[in-house]
Amino acid sequence: NRDILTQSVVTTVVSAITMLAQFAIFLPIGRSDDGPNPLVLILTLILAPIAAALLQAAVSQTREYEADRTAAELTGNPMSLANALRRLEAAAQHIPMQVSEYQAKSTSHMFPVNPFRGRSLSRMFSTHPPTEKRIAKLESMHTTGIYS
Repeated sequence: NRDILTQSVVTTVVSAITMLAQFAIFLPIGRSDDGPNPLVLILTLILAPIAAALLQAAVSQTREYEADRTAAELTGNPMSLANALRRLEAAAQHIPMQVSEYQAKSTSHMFPVNPFRGRSLSRMFSTHPPTEKRIAKLESMHTTGIYS
């Protein structure tokens, strides 16, 4: 599904957004004789990276759903994938991985389910959609033959 290409483009866009936000210190937006407007700086330096992270997470989650759909169509058996996801999720809940936040962020995209347990706020930035939703979509595909 050209996931590597898609993620490479998204990573480039996210990096550009973050870099431009850091350059905002030097832009004349909200600038007065006393220097840059602190409110504009705070909004630019905080909100732009958050928006970039949300964009990256949203695209990554969309790719996960697409991978599930493609696998279900290829195998012709969405319930097998749903059952596999159930087992993986149960194992991840039973024995959650204990790693640093940096390690979790840099490796979570390599797992079929998110093995790192975080607070509800961190779910917004997760590279994986909730496993329950992935399973529900696969079950729907089994019932209707259409993955939505």
